[in-house]
Amino acid sequence: MTDHDKDHSEAETILMALDQISQTIDVMTSVVGRLRNYVQQQEVTTADKSKELAAEMQSDRILH
Repeated sequence: MTDHDKDHSEAETILMALDQISQTIDVMTSVVGRLRNYVQQQEVTTADKSKELAAEMQSDRILH
């Protein structure tokens, strides 16, 4: 194997590795985005439930 072939092979290996890293980053970015949306939805749901509970508690009070 000549030095030129070896250099070409190494460059090809590096490019494939970089492509795989890029794909991994894309997948991780997608997962992080979905997790962020999930947490934001949970936050909204929790806030809504807290407001509902507070409203129920106020309507259950007996005034004398």
